[in-house]
Amino acid sequence: MRRPIAFTSVALTAAAARMSAQTSLPAPMTQRIDAAYVKYASPAVPGCVVGVFQNGKVAYAKGYGSANIEYAAPITPGTPFIMGSVSKQFTAAAIALLIEDGRIKPTDDVRKYVPELPDYGKTITIDHLVHHTSGLRDFWTLVQAADLRNDDGYSVGDVLRLASRQHHLNFDPGAEYNYSNTGYVVLGIVVQRVTGKTLRQFAAERIFTPLGMTHSHFHDDHTEPAPGRASAYSPGKNGGWKINVWNNDIVGQGGLMTTVGDLQKWDENFYTGQLGGREFLDRQLQQGVLNDGKKLAYAYGLEVLQYRGLPMVEHSGSTGGYRTDIARFPSKHTTVATMCNVSTADAAGLAHAVADVVLESSLAARATVSMSGVPAQGGGGADYGEQTLEGYTGRYYSDELDATFEITRAGSSLLVKRARSGPDTLRAIGVVAAFRANGMTLQFDESSQPSPRFMLDAGRARGIEFKRVAPEGR
Repeated sequence: MRRPIAFTSVALTAAAARMSAQTSLPAPMTQRIDAAYVKYASPAVPGCVVGVFQNGKVAYAKGYGSANIEYAAPITPGTPFIMGSVSKQFTAAAIALLIEDGRIKPTDDVRKYVPELPDYGKTITIDHLVHHTSGLRDFWTLVQAADLRNDDGYSVGDVLRLASRQHHLNFDPGAEYNYSNTGYVVLGIVVQRVTGKTLRQFAAERIFTPLGMTHSHFHDDHTEPAPGRASAYSPGKNGGWKINVWNNDIVGQGGLMTTVGDLQKWDENFYTGQLGGREFLDRQLQQGVLNDGKKLAYAYGLEVLQYRGLPMVEHSGSTGGYRTDIARFPSKHTTVATMCNVSTADAAGLAHAVADVVLESSLAARATVSMSGVPAQGGGGADYGEQTLEGYTGRYYSDELDATFEITRAGSSLLVKRARSGPDTLRAIGVVAAFRANGMTLQFDESSQPSPRFMLDAGRARGIEFKRVAPEGR
C-alpha cells in the first residue's frame, strides 16, 4: 500500500514561515534579486520561487505570484513544484547507489534488465543511458512526430512499448551525445527490475528519507492529490491564462516533486557526502566520454559547465507549464534554485541573474558576441518540376510510430497532413528530395521508386522510415 504524501498544508505553511526567516543576504542584494522576478510579483499571475543556498544554509528564499490562480494561493518557499528534467539527477543517483551496492555495473548491457528493448546488434550500456549516448530515440520527439499530444496520459509502459517498436538507433552507442528522455525512463525501469521497488519507493528509501527531504517524491500517479503544490499555466490565446498541468505518470526522465528547502538538503550533500560518501559523489560528477575519446559536459543527470569564469554544475527542467533550474557553484559553496509555474519563464536565465547578484565580485566580465561575418540564414530552396512533385504524393505509414502522413500537391507546393494537424507546407531545403515542415525533415529515397519512401528526422529522433501505402487520393 502506498504511503500518503508526507507533507500537509499546515506543515508547508510552517516550513514556508521558517524559510522566509532564513534570509542572511543584505537588503541591497535581495532588492536586486526581487527585481529579477518583478514580472511575477502580482497575485494575479503564476510565478516562481527562488532559493539561494550558501555555506550549508538557505540564505534567501522567496515566492512570487500565485501557486493557484483560481484560489489566489501565493507561491511560498514551501510550495512543491514538479521539476521536469531536474529529476534526472535523482534517477542517476539511484543508479549510482546501485552501482556502489554492487548490484549493477555501468558497463552492463541494459537488455539484461530490460529485454523488451530491441537487439540492435550493438550493446547499449547503463552508462550510455546515463550520459545520453545510447542512440535511443527520444520518446517525446517520437510522440510529437506521430502528431500525438504530450498530455495524452502516458505511462512508463507506454514509453517502453514505443521504444520497443523502433527498428534503428539514432547512432551507434557511444558515437554521439543526443539527449534522450527514453533513456532515463529506462533507467527507472532498471531500478525497479533490480530492486523490486518502484523508482518512487527506492528514491524515498535511499535518498529522500536519509537526507530528510520530507517534501519530495517521484509523482508517479498524476491523479494523486499533492497538498499545496503549484498548478502550472501557459498564456491563453486571448489573454489571461490556461491550465497546463502535467497529467502523465512517467518518472525517471522527470516526475520529481519537491520544494526549495528539500533541494537545499540535496545540494548540501554534494559537500558533505552524508549520502553515499566520496565514491558516490565522484560518480555523480563523472562526465561521459564518447567512443572517440571526446569528453562530454553531461555527467549523472548533471552538466559540468563554466559560468562567467566559475565552475558550475547545472540542470534545467521543463514539464507542462513548469520551468525549473538548479545551478551550483561549488568553489563558492553557493547554489541558486528556481522553480516556476508558467511556461514562458526562463528558469535558467533567472537562476543566472540571481547568481550575477550574489556572486558579483567573483564573476568574470561578460563576453561580447560579435555578429559580424556571420552569414545570414536564408530559407534555401530548390526548383522541383511538376512531374517530380507528383511522384512524392500519397499516404505514407510508419510502423515505428504507428502514424500516417498524407502528402498532397497544392499548385507548385507539397503539403503534409498528419492525424491531428496540418496541412503544412513542405519547404524544399536545397538538398535533393529533402523537405522541411514543423521542425521535421523528410528525405525521400528516390531509388525506392515506384514504391517511394522517406526517412523522417526530428532532432532527437532520426531515420524513422515511412513507406507509401497508397498514391494520392486513394
